[in-house]
Amino acid sequence: MVRAKYQDVLDLGEKLNIKEGKVEEENGKLKVWGTASTQYEKNLLWDEIKRIGGENPTDIMADIKVEDESVYARHTVASGETLGKIAKQYYGEPGKYQKIFQANTDILKNPDLIHPGQELIIPNL
Repeated sequence: MVRAKYQDVLDLGEKLNIKEGKVEEENGKLKVWGTASTQYEKNLLWDEIKRIGGENPTDIMADIKVEDESVYARHTVASGETLGKIAKQYYGEPGKYQKIFQANTDILKNPDLIHPGQELIIPNL
């Protein structure tokens, strides 16, 4: 019953390739463990848990670890993207594009010139 309620969380975990994932249902509670690649992916899982169960859900216990805490996320540039659009996706504010640019000066020389396929570091704020 509880597993069905949180199926979208489990599906997202599979989509994100959460490592060492484990799910158990016990006494009307869902217990979820695993390791996300980055903090951003962990946040996506928690946002989905809260969307389904509310701000402080009592029917799920999740222990999600982060494999790489040195970055917030890694992003592969898609056609039509700008650093502002990418900053809005990860930080909610396009103006923080400079943070992304500064973290990637080894591959970016101009914040207005990015190319599809480039792998960018999205730094922790």
